[in-house]
Amino acid sequence: MSKTEFVRRAEEYAKRYSLVIGPELGSGLHGIVFSAESQSSVGRSALKVLEREQHYRRERDVYLRLKELGVTAVCGWNVPELLGWDDALWVIEMTVVTRPFVLDFAGAYLDTAPDYPEEVLADWRAEKQEQFGPHWREVQAILSFLERHSVFLADVNPGNISFDG
Repeated sequence: MSKTEFVRRAEEYAKRYSLVIGPELGSGLHGIVFSAESQSSVGRSALKVLEREQHYRRERDVYLRLKELGVTAVCGWNVPELLGWDDALWVIEMTVVTRPFVLDFAGAYLDTAPDYPEEVLADWRAEKQEQFGPHWREVQAILSFLERHSVFLADVNPGNISFDG
């Protein structure tokens, strides 16, 4: 999908919900995140525009679960709060969080863990332990907390589970 299409959908969402689009905050495998400000109140949010409906629905549903549970932090790591969404545009509006944070649930599984062979999981754990180094135990605690609420992260990397500084 072209960046123009992401921008078009972000602008359409902003128009529908009285927001002003700001600069791009980041991009990744599943979409682009833009900053936005409310025209009717003081407040900044983030708009994540997703490329595929499957990833949009996964992320939306995880945020709905976390909102239902009142989760705004996991083991001391900030989690964006769901502010709004649009099923036609595949856009999710959420709060902007600062480090340390846990975010990006587009690749997550809800209610059922992915069924990976043990050798794949062993390689994955070794790779993640190397990526996170001395923080790996903290990451494991975050993953365990989410799993107790039937949220299974697949896209675990230092960009999505980020530490101070």
